[in-house]
Amino acid sequence: MRRPDQQTTTRPAPEATLGNGTGPAGPDAAPGAGPAAQPGDTGTGPDTPPAGARSAGPGEPSGPPAATGTPAALPGTAGTGTAETGTAGTGTAGAGFTGFTGEPTAEGALAPYLRGQAAEFLRSLRLHHEYSAPADAGGHGAAEAARALRRAARRIGGSLHTFRAALDPHWADQLRGELAWLTGILAREHAYANRLARLVDALHLLSGPTLPAARGARAAGEAAGADAQGRAALGVGAARAAALLERRLTLARTRSHSAALQALGSSRFHAIADAVALLASEVPAPSGHAGRAAAASLLEPAELAEQRLLTAVAALPPDDTGPYNEAQDAAWHQARLLLRLHRYAHEVVLGGADPGLTAPGHALDLHRDAVEAAGAAAAAARTPRIAPATAYALGVLHADQRHGVESARAAFRETWPYATALAAP
Repeated sequence: MRRPDQQTTTRPAPEATLGNGTGPAGPDAAPGAGPAAQPGDTGTGPDTPPAGARSAGPGEPSGPPAATGTPAALPGTAGTGTAETGTAGTGTAGAGFTGFTGEPTAEGALAPYLRGQAAEFLRSLRLHHEYSAPADAGGHGAAEAARALRRAARRIGGSLHTFRAALDPHWADQLRGELAWLTGILAREHAYANRLARLVDALHLLSGPTLPAARGARAAGEAAGADAQGRAALGVGAARAAALLERRLTLARTRSHSAALQALGSSRFHAIADAVALLASEVPAPSGHAGRAAAASLLEPAELAEQRLLTAVAALPPDDTGPYNEAQDAAWHQARLLLRLHRYAHEVVLGGADPGLTAPGHALDLHRDAVEAAGAAAAAARTPRIAPATAYALGVLHADQRHGVESARAAFRETWPYATALAAP
């Protein structure tokens, strides 16, 4: 599945097992668009791993660095681990790669990672309360704190899913389910706002002025005239389409904001905060001989998460399957969620994010955004009693977003580091 000259992404390099016990710190990853949540109208949570991504034994939850260096954050998810510095992780970069086997253990790698993410969760929660005061309500600081809160919750949930056997299974299943509920509630407002901005900007570009045709070229002049006529027809309905989208998505965003505020004040959320506060000081360990044996090494579950990702990518439809098919979107969403789980496992085992997966992860985020935007345009076009010009503008907008989906798929294929995975049958 990977090139012969490429190292397994989740197994420590040989130098990570030297006597100093330090491993490579992840390089800085370029920031990108955060993995925005999928809205409630899609029927799926933003951070829920697909049904095929179960770990050995447990049911599939939703979800989603350990170093004094600053391992890179994932695309759009600035990794944070310590409340004081905001750097990714706690402990030393190779702290988990100890013992005679040189393999990371739950006590040496997973526990410090979870404690660091729990501390970041609590820090982000405190900042969110401060920025949500009446004087600062709705400000940029509150939005940033909410995103940091979701990032920490995703990493905790993803780690609980991948390394469930190294923890108390009942506790891990319960906490990751609650974190999935929280991240879904908090992400919807952000998703609706981004979708509205994306669609309105696309309408503005599609209905903008055309470039003048070259002089003396009759064919070019005729094409320019036809294009100008189409632009004029599009411009008639673009303003109404933008107003319709703004009404629909602003209403959805307002409802999501109210739901988020209600959730943050609920007893359910306070129970989650209490559980994370306990996690910041103590990570429940498995009981019994079998549980202790499973916690001895984290490589097996991490490599299992990697293999699931490679299998999902290999199963993606090829780029020559013809026109855009909405039925293929689910496979791409599954690959995105499995990539997120693999990146979190990489942070736990190797102490930092894999820089080779930054661009593919960003492409899959763009793919998800384009799919959701196309769905919002199609849903608006089904509004009863809209003018034909408005329906036409929404149809053009839907087609434009579908082209964005295809572009994101092509970008993923170009940047995916394991080229042979895409060629697998």
